[in-house]
Amino acid sequence: MTWQMADIWENIAEAIPDKPAIVDGDKRYSWSEYADRSARIAQVLTDHGLKAGAKLAIYSYNSAEYLETQFGAFKARITPVNVNYRYLEAELTHVINNSDSQALVYQAQFAPRVAAIRDQLEQVKLFLEIDDGSGEHLEGAVSYEDALRDTDPMPVIERSDDDIYMLYTGGTTGMPKGVMYDHKTFSPALLAKGFEMRMMEPPTDSSGFGALVQQLHTAGAVSRSIPACPLMHGTGMWIGAMVPHSLGGCVVLSDNSHFDPVALWQLAEEEKVTDITIVGDVFAKPMLAALDDAKAADQAYDLSSLLMMGSSGVMWSTEVKRGLLGHLPHMAIVDSMGSTEGSMGVSITTAENIDIDQTAKFDMNPTTKVLTEDGKPVEPGSGEMGLICNGGMVPLGYYKDEAKSAATFKTFDGVRYSIPGDFATVEADGSITLLGRGSACINSGGEKIFPEEVEEALKTHDSVYDCLVVGVADDRFGQKVTAILSVVPGARFDEAELNEYVRSKLAAYKAPRAIILVDEVPRAANGKAGYKAAKEIALERLQVPA
Repeated sequence: MTWQMADIWENIAEAIPDKPAIVDGDKRYSWSEYADRSARIAQVLTDHGLKAGAKLAIYSYNSAEYLETQFGAFKARITPVNVNYRYLEAELTHVINNSDSQALVYQAQFAPRVAAIRDQLEQVKLFLEIDDGSGEHLEGAVSYEDALRDTDPMPVIERSDDDIYMLYTGGTTGMPKGVMYDHKTFSPALLAKGFEMRMMEPPTDSSGFGALVQQLHTAGAVSRSIPACPLMHGTGMWIGAMVPHSLGGCVVLSDNSHFDPVALWQLAEEEKVTDITIVGDVFAKPMLAALDDAKAADQAYDLSSLLMMGSSGVMWSTEVKRGLLGHLPHMAIVDSMGSTEGSMGVSITTAENIDIDQTAKFDMNPTTKVLTEDGKPVEPGSGEMGLICNGGMVPLGYYKDEAKSAATFKTFDGVRYSIPGDFATVEADGSITLLGRGSACINSGGEKIFPEEVEEALKTHDSVYDCLVVGVADDRFGQKVTAILSVVPGARFDEAELNEYVRSKLAAYKAPRAIILVDEVPRAANGKAGYKAAKEIALERLQVPA
């Protein structure tokens, strides 16, 4: 038996065939139905010429079909590729082509975007369209449900935990990159952390999961998880879906095309969920406001089943955690520090220890170190800043990017580390305080935004002479995209028009939320960007504390 995820989930489906696996609105699938539908997708992919090692792009909001397609890909030893549903044509084309995807599974509402780039997707053999009630359709696409109905399930095959799992990430520079893991590295590391959060240990191989989940169901200790954040991101997929499914649990899906905290709490109450996965304050603040409003109206939700709320990748402030625990004192808050390139630390907050909780302070994983740039450990309590290096769940590298792989994944004293660029200090007690990404990358609402990409779009407009883009603190989104901009002499400047122009070039979340006009954009004598000076201008003009 292997650590390949399909082997694990097949073992679970055999052990608890009638227990719930997915809830998605009116769709409610048991584990046997989940496995059967995924096996049919696996056969559809195989029938269209996809072989072991092929890539499959998934372009969808949170849906049962997303999870089925991923499971089906694993069954056929195919690598699923996540596609950000906010991307426009250029970004879509890059991810699908760069990943060498030979099939695209997508919701019908995205058919117009797919049609616009179809001629550029030379490797795609199959367009598999999920009917989402939008009325959209791509000529020649295969209906998802028709394909499942007309295809027999793929028989179980022998797999290898050398099979590749890949997640595309915004990273810190350039276009999105595919982070590659093999299952034997990814699966045990992810599940060890997920099980540890529940004070459990995972089985030693995939054949032991069936017996374990039977025991959990008998004991009534079953996970019912809502990934409130997108499955297309690691936080939603890994914490919100993969770990609960590997515990024999049920993943409860909600409409995530627009975040509605009231609808989320209602769903959590109705489905008696045990876990909710979010992305820091951008989710937690409106969720807390909804709890406050419900309490003030004497209509508090019954959330007695909710035991855990998890997040990863962005700031989750102590003040917001305290507010949530005020409503839900029985719940544990699990705040993970990590990236697509690996998990590095965790902070667990409860009503009992909230008074000592500190924003951005985490306990290091045993495999995590903070090293200086020449590979020397940072001494605890020294105040010295170092790079966070994860030595546990380390990817194989970035897909088709040897230079970036060499820069991010390095070996010190015989140990290979993932070093995505986060800086931290080590406290006297051995915990770490995250300082931030060393690059100019902006994290807004959980999305990574490259300043250079936004700058390029801005500078193609006739009125823009020069610009730099920085992120400044924002209560709702974590950071606000802010442009420091100079205008072509004599040109007419219209901020609304410029913003709309950028939105026609890039996904809307990348467009500046503030534009500051200056006579001259700060740059060094050699023309290099003066991001530090640009940030200072933004903070002063917007009157935002440093």
